[in-house]
Amino acid sequence: MREHWKLDTDDAGIAWLCLDKAEAKANVLSSYVIEELDGVLDELAASPPRGLVLYSGKPGSFVMGADITEFSDFASAEEVARLGQLGQNVFRRFSTLPCPTVAYVNGVCLGGGLEIVMFFDYRVGPTGDSRIFGLPEVKLGLHPGFGGTVNAVQLCGVRAGMQLMLTGNPINAKKALRTGLIDRIAGEDNWRTVAQDLIANRPSLRKAPLVDRIMGLAPFRPFVKNMLIKQVAGKARKDHYPAPYAMIDLWAEHGASPKTGFKAEAESFGRVMCTDTARNLIRVFFLQGKLKKQGNRTDTEIKHVHVVGAGVMGGDIAAWCALRGHTVTLQDREQKYIDPALERAAKLFSKKVRDDAKRAETSARLRADVSGDGAAEADLIIEAIFENLEAKQALYRELQAKMKPGALLSTNTSSIRLEELRTVLDEPTRFIGLHFFNPVAMLPLVEVIRCADTDREAMDIGFAFTKGIGKFPLECLSSPGFVVNRILAPYMGEAMALAKEGVPLVEIDKAAMDFGMPMGPIELADSVGLDIARHVAGILTTASDREVPDNDLASMVEAGNLGRKTGQGYYRWEDGKAVKPPSSGGNVPADMQDRLILAMVNEAVACLDEGVVTEADLLDAGVIFGTGFAPFRGGPINYARERGIESVTASLRDLAGRHGNRFAPHEGWSNV
Repeated sequence: MREHWKLDTDDAGIAWLCLDKAEAKANVLSSYVIEELDGVLDELAASPPRGLVLYSGKPGSFVMGADITEFSDFASAEEVARLGQLGQNVFRRFSTLPCPTVAYVNGVCLGGGLEIVMFFDYRVGPTGDSRIFGLPEVKLGLHPGFGGTVNAVQLCGVRAGMQLMLTGNPINAKKALRTGLIDRIAGEDNWRTVAQDLIANRPSLRKAPLVDRIMGLAPFRPFVKNMLIKQVAGKARKDHYPAPYAMIDLWAEHGASPKTGFKAEAESFGRVMCTDTARNLIRVFFLQGKLKKQGNRTDTEIKHVHVVGAGVMGGDIAAWCALRGHTVTLQDREQKYIDPALERAAKLFSKKVRDDAKRAETSARLRADVSGDGAAEADLIIEAIFENLEAKQALYRELQAKMKPGALLSTNTSSIRLEELRTVLDEPTRFIGLHFFNPVAMLPLVEVIRCADTDREAMDIGFAFTKGIGKFPLECLSSPGFVVNRILAPYMGEAMALAKEGVPLVEIDKAAMDFGMPMGPIELADSVGLDIARHVAGILTTASDREVPDNDLASMVEAGNLGRKTGQGYYRWEDGKAVKPPSSGGNVPADMQDRLILAMVNEAVACLDEGVVTEADLLDAGVIFGTGFAPFRGGPINYARERGIESVTASLRDLAGRHGNRFAPHEGWSNV
């Protein structure tokens, strides 16, 4: 009795094989799904049809990939390698059937799903521009393990094939057709006819372009390998992310040879699966799901969003909401303050929306609203003006007089407690924070802020809205700096203290990047704006009794050197990029990396202990997606646990003895 695979043979002798995983919304390749497929292939081999067509029974979805929930069950690289070889051996049976085989990819086809269809003679993709074909394993610290490293290069060539695997980014059907990944494009109305024609006519099988086949010859592979390594090294270090380098090594040694490449791939897959990087990146994948599960279902639908404040944050929030389908009105004092936001929005829409008609529709959803009339029609209002308590409260008095019943008021404040802001509101418990991060289009986290008595329905609306615009929500208790800014403050403050001690700026940034941060704290401070960094630091210092290192931030701000936006901060900036001088050597403390990183980790423990975030996993997720904390380390709490709690607290005590009480371990460490 088959549960997941349905096999029917028509009057013409063509077998139609449907994958429809039982009791699941999407198809994933669990081990028992693969084992059941092996039995189906026994039947097909024993009584070969005239042709075979594979498709999915899940609308809009083909196969999402392997079932990574099973990955933690394997104790060794050898066990993982055996799983890879099992998948390879089963899927390769499609290529040995004595009949033409066609796969109709009628939806998202990722990872193991794409690896299955690459064993077929022909592949047919759907119409539309959705990016559905991908080998994203590298984003989990892995590489394809079911034959993908061989077949992607065999079909597309080393250039397109390696690009697909090394970036992990999906492509649409049109690009898949150009690169040789698929053979035809068909719609729901004619894909069966297209499949039947391929079986009847048996066109020549696709091969990689000649130039790619030449590049794959043994004498040329070392040169191509060096180019690939150079490409990858600009984005990921081998000691942090070994998987892309393992992929390059596989190709350089085996040239995508089916004779030796499959076995070598499985063995390499086993090795990378057992690295700390893979384990932690898989953890991060599941943390994303945990963020998305926050909040209860709500019947309230957000259609119209009104944003007040057309500065960089407010304007970009408005543009993103319009991009994601909302009607948006953007309010500021005069049109001249809104125009720059509309110009930035146009650039965003041009980049994200390729179709001219759809881009025009997107642009039409965003309109300037100097008079603020949109507030009366809005389902959600987001206040995004400057960080001043009195100014915000004056605005709230005006807004609540205009708002329609049931509308929700929120603030994008980065540092002011909601309890202070809401004192002028008639319904203070329905007021929430929606704290976005700059740049809005790139950073995926939104802190959804509540007070102790905030209405749960208001929070549920906040969660639903955040997820609806493609962001990850993080529920936070109202407190100075919330989570992300609070944890960044001691990190950036320590960097400034090191700078004042005479440590070269580039060495400070290098220490953080050596740990795995995407950007050093000095460059980050310049990017955020030193005026904003000073303001947030001031609020956090006032609200906390923790020692904060003295630095030269105030004098730099008073001199107008605010960082990237003025062209001069700690660094000089040209064309939006920091001009970093070579290190002058000088004093580079041996404990510099710990001073930076453990300052963050200690503050993360404080946030957890004070209930700003209720779970360590959610805190780790928020810090990763909000600050860029090295994803391969799994978050600050996970990092501390892997390093050892006793080791971390001992290091903090040592730092406190040498540099001051700001490093004293928080009392919450006993509960980590």
